[in-house]
Amino acid sequence: MSFAQFMEMAGYLLNIIGIVTCLAGLTLTRRPSRRTLGYLIAGLGFLIAASPLLAQLFGLVPPPAPVTTLPPG
Repeated sequence: MSFAQFMEMAGYLLNIIGIVTCLAGLTLTRRPSRRTLGYLIAGLGFLIAASPLLAQLFGLVPPPAPVTTLPPG
């Protein structure tokens, strides 16, 4: 399995994990003693969620091929 196929397959999973991590970090920022740690965790969650798109943006993974219809007959 190539890296492109892996990123295509794991894109949704990385988005969900990243969003949950980001929300956990933002929840930690409510406590003044944990504010810096919360911001770091939220930033890490954002990078996890955005990793499939960032991989395409930096040219590590080619963009997905457009879906075409089958020719008639």
